[in-house]
Amino acid sequence: MNAIPLAERMRPTTIENYVGQQHILGENSGLRKAIASGNIPSMIFWGPPGVGKTTLAQIIANTVDRPFHALSAINSGVKDIREIIAKVNNQGLFGNKNAILFIDEIHRFSKSQQDSLLGAVEKGIITLIGATTENPSFEVISALLSRCQVYTLKHHSKEELTGLMQRALENDSVLKAQNVDLKETEALLKVSGGDARKMLNGLEMVISQLEGDPIEVTNEKVTSVLQQNIAMYDKDGEQHYDIISAFIKSIRGSDPNAAIYWLARMIEGGEDPKFIARRLIISASEDIGLANPNALMMANTTFEAVNKIGWPEGRLVLAQCVIYLASSPKGNGSYMAINKAQALVRETGNLPVPLPLRNAPTKLMKDLGYGEDYKYSHDGANNFVAQEFFPDELSGTTFYQSGSSNREKDIEATIKNLWGDKYK
Repeated sequence: MNAIPLAERMRPTTIENYVGQQHILGENSGLRKAIASGNIPSMIFWGPPGVGKTTLAQIIANTVDRPFHALSAINSGVKDIREIIAKVNNQGLFGNKNAILFIDEIHRFSKSQQDSLLGAVEKGIITLIGATTENPSFEVISALLSRCQVYTLKHHSKEELTGLMQRALENDSVLKAQNVDLKETEALLKVSGGDARKMLNGLEMVISQLEGDPIEVTNEKVTSVLQQNIAMYDKDGEQHYDIISAFIKSIRGSDPNAAIYWLARMIEGGEDPKFIARRLIISASEDIGLANPNALMMANTTFEAVNKIGWPEGRLVLAQCVIYLASSPKGNGSYMAINKAQALVRETGNLPVPLPLRNAPTKLMKDLGYGEDYKYSHDGANNFVAQEFFPDELSGTTFYQSGSSNREKDIEATIKNLWGDKYK
């Protein structure tokens, strides 16, 4: 196997060769225009592993012809940041100011580390490009976040990933020298989880361990090779995402023992406690929701407590919350309701707000009938007056449906009692 991994050999160097993310890189997109002009803002790329965050940062630096400095938040600190800023400042005498500083996994930087970037970003000494797999609203300090444009990168599509494999077989000098017949791709796509880097390196590993002329790559062979080499295949830590998935599914499946096991795996593996606590908040809303509204309060309190007391005592708070959530009644009525509502909004577009529901701050709006037929709910019996709150085209549309929990059924019964057969 070549010393340089296939994913690195196939890393694109121009926007034209970059695959995916057309929602931010399309011809008329703001980012594409900024790159073309050379006047790029500081920015943060937020997205899952293997979607091209680092590659895009390098392409931007090459395109705008700026000095490029890279740090990883895992093994860098304030000293490293200050050294780069000082270096850029000194080089500024020769016209090289406003270099690009790329920080991978910026969510792992502490507040003080992020603070050390502020002055240089504000003065234009550096243009910051951060990459994160975590929501930057949670992990990047507000002062820095306000000075950055956030771009969300999406998973690659099946077609994009398959195209990347074909491109590698056709263009990579190492693979071109071998007669490879890519008969099936489903297993590689599945085991990579949509991570292009993981997929390409997995393809190379499989090819290196198969014999024949041609070398036939099938789903069965991929599964066999990668299962035998899982330690090498997961050497960059992608298993982190599999473990959090098993953790959440154990809570959803009401198995506190399994959930505690996966919690222990994360703790022993050095996982960020705040990352775990945030996932508990999501689980409390997505998988329990209205079946037990106290679950969300418990999870939110857990997050605050972990922040207050720190580590290692915070593990006790996490364990308490995990057992509570796993043992709680489950319901996903609110989760399903918002999914259905968003899907309908995307389908029907911006339907007009009915006139009775519109605000009427001016005389003209009042004359046009804004708010005219609105009925004040508190004037009715039990603070309820039946009236239409939907756009006419959607009247009677039902998003909320109860599951099997008693609390969700009570909510459905309340809706039925108020609205009769309107929402079926």
